[in-house]
This record gives sequence, C-alpha cells and structure tokens, in this order.
Amino acid sequence: MPKITYHHAGGATDTVEVPEGTSIMRAALSNSVSGIIGECGGQTMCATCHVYVRGDVDLPEISEEEDEMLDCTADDRLNNSRLGCRVVAGRDFGEIEVDLPQSQN
Repeated sequence: MPKITYHHAGGATDTVEVPEGTSIMRAALSNSVSGIIGECGGQTMCATCHVYVRGDVDLPEISEEEDEMLDCTADDRLNNSRLGCRVVAGRDFGEIEVDLPQSQN
C-alpha cells in the first residue's frame, strides 16, 4: 500500500498508508493531517494543498493549470513545489515524503 509522510514546519510528522488512486491532498484530509486545506476539493483552483516534495521522486510533468496555481501559493514556490491534489498514490509514487509550508500549518 502506498505511504505518504507529511513533515510539519514544527518538526512533527504524520505518516499514512493510502489506497492507490488517493492524492496527497485527499489522504491528508481523510486522515486529519493538519497543514493541507484543500479548499477547492482538488480542482486545481486554490493552491491550499501546496507541498514541497522531498528527495528524488520521479513525478509527472507539472500541467499548465498546476503551474499557474503554484505561482499563487501563500509560501514561496520552490523547485520541488507541487499541488497535493495533482500527485496521486500508485500512479505517481509508491512512497513519498513532503514538507508542509509554514503558512498552512
């Protein structure tokens, strides 16, 4: 089963196992992980599921929609920034670690 580890700005972590097909955003909301808001419900319209992907994970290219929304994040956009609603367990990763932006914690 795919696994996601969320690293909070204060140092705490949450690790959850999720069924394939579950996005980083949906996994956080379903498991009461703070730091992911997901205001738009995964429609790539709010950037409140912004995460920083740790390590060398081979993710799909950022879509034009996601690229535009990453320019609207509350915290700085970095090279490893992604929207959690667009990264899906099983399809995009088997195990992943992400840092949550300070402003979302």
